[in-house]
Amino acid sequence: MTEQPARPARRHGRPSGRRRRSALGAVFGLLLIGLIAGTGLALDREDAAPRAERTNTAALPFDLPAAGVLRDGPHKVFAHYFPPYPLSLDNQPAAHDYYARNYLTPQGEQGKHAAYGGLLRDRPLPVSPSDGDWQLANLETEVRTARDSGIDGFTVDILSLTGANRQRVDMLLRAALRVDPGFRIVLMPDMTSLHTDPRTLADQLALLAASPSAYRLADGRLVVSPFKAEAQDPAWWGRFTARLLDHGIGTALVPVFLDFRANAERFAPLSYAFSSWGNRSYTRQDNVPGDIQLAHALGKKWMQAVSVQDARPNQGIYDEAGNTATLRSTWNHAISDGADWVQLTTWNDYSEGSQFAPSLHNGRTYLDISSYYLTRFKTGAWPRIVRDTVYVTSRVQFTDGGGASLQPRLMRPRPGTAQPRDQVELLTYLTAPAAVSARVGTVPHAYRAPVGVYAQDMPLSPGRTEVVIRRAGDTAAAVTTRYPARRTATVQDLQYYAVSSGR
Repeated sequence: MTEQPARPARRHGRPSGRRRRSALGAVFGLLLIGLIAGTGLALDREDAAPRAERTNTAALPFDLPAAGVLRDGPHKVFAHYFPPYPLSLDNQPAAHDYYARNYLTPQGEQGKHAAYGGLLRDRPLPVSPSDGDWQLANLETEVRTARDSGIDGFTVDILSLTGANRQRVDMLLRAALRVDPGFRIVLMPDMTSLHTDPRTLADQLALLAASPSAYRLADGRLVVSPFKAEAQDPAWWGRFTARLLDHGIGTALVPVFLDFRANAERFAPLSYAFSSWGNRSYTRQDNVPGDIQLAHALGKKWMQAVSVQDARPNQGIYDEAGNTATLRSTWNHAISDGADWVQLTTWNDYSEGSQFAPSLHNGRTYLDISSYYLTRFKTGAWPRIVRDTVYVTSRVQFTDGGGASLQPRLMRPRPGTAQPRDQVELLTYLTAPAAVSARVGTVPHAYRAPVGVYAQDMPLSPGRTEVVIRRAGDTAAAVTTRYPARRTATVQDLQYYAVSSGR
């Protein structure tokens, strides 16, 4: 029997700014078991969620305010949920589930991804198989994880109006309601994959809008945030909103554009707010202040894209994120330039390498860092650092490493992205100045880090990176990367891997 999971819809137009196990698959399964054991991400049979996924104040450098405090204000933070990549696709043990057999090996899915070394390079943190409605239970885990990080809800990518991906949208609404009635789901029709008429789309969204978890404004209007809204003209969207009104549903349209400047004025009469998908290079964020100013000048709110990185083997392209430079830059722009809402792009699109969600290679690192900025964005005050913490990010390959033995077609830098670099970044959150000693491979480094948040780069070397922070002779924090950097590769993987001393 041929396996047929929900197929990811590829969004080729999205700028960064989207059966029998082979011998290689079996080897990967064995490696995966070792990696899970090595990370300490033990599986909890009670709720089928990794223990490391649970919110733990002691794991953060600051005390995250209660959900009620974070929600008590106008600023909202949503994470873009991509239905093709839930925690599990088949409720099988991680060593030989669908991710391991078919997405993380070049020979998966009868070799259809062989040219680019496999569809994915990372995966969600593995969960244990469970009885009952395991799909709903896993979605509840994801809602809980996002909620406990301070996120208000998901913008869910509606890729189709039928089939497995649509069913996951329905289940996500149910999961949100079961976990937290205050956690909201923003309906986001994906206009790169939905080829339909406004009446049909409105009728389908009206069904989804019946859920109490579908996000509505205080005045009752349903928030609809189409991705690549400019794929249809304003008149088309006017017919769409008119049809929703026939269902008794007023609409607050929040279009997400690939080209905001070219479409702002013509969409202004029917929009509540604006957004852009954004850019994934830290050197290409200079347009953000002007975008927000234009939106506000047109009387609209702005939802700012905040991102980690972007690497797409199947499209042969990647952005240079500069370790956490893109993450910090996009958050700082949202804060300093007056964004009203934020969209984390993305929660779980592993085919674009843009995930914030807890993953095998990054744990919760990117989510933890975002919780710090999220607190400032929502409360207006930077949280006080109360625990010394260091986050280490680096690639496991060198950008000039040449070929990959199992991958004929390699990724290239996206035109206009930052210059590719091979660096290890130590991002420290310190309660007081401290001495930092690091060994990158066999190369030692030492410096004194100041109080507060500070990023220090150093050249990548083969091997693991070990970091120890000392103050007055005592160890304040220490961490070692789980994956060594190597000069040779079987498949190309240019994502940044991350680790935290707090977890």
